[in-house]
Amino acid sequence: MDVLVLNADLGPLHRVSFRHAVRMLVRRVAEVHESHPGRLVGSYPAPRVVRLVTYVVTRWRHSRGPGWSRPGVLVRDRRCCAYCGRPASTVDHVLPRSRGGANSWANTVAACGPCNHRKGDRTPAEARMPLRFAPAAPTWAALGI
Repeated sequence: MDVLVLNADLGPLHRVSFRHAVRMLVRRVAEVHESHPGRLVGSYPAPRVVRLVTYVVTRWRHSRGPGWSRPGVLVRDRRCCAYCGRPASTVDHVLPRSRGGANSWANTVAACGPCNHRKGDRTPAEARMPLRFAPAAPTWAALGI
């Protein structure tokens, strides 16, 4: 049973385990905002939602998107090959790294092994392998983080 954690301004932050929420109450980091009726854990009502006592700044998450990572590219592309649509297992650089291509959201796509091998050290146009979508930087929400 997960417990929702609210910031001091009542904005949602994340979910934690019931056990973690009780520890937050005992340490007086959080207060019970909403509880299960009639249930107690020691002297505390059994929490459904807890609110932090002090405000936690989370601007970093909204000011810029997530940093590039190989697992992030696979999640962004739903593990679907950008060339053929089959399940992807690797990441391909649209402009190959040997030609100056960067590890960036706009230059990488998920690819299956055969398509990645077939494309090799060429651009999609040179390999006559058009992309099924244009790669772009995802938001935090799109990655489900």
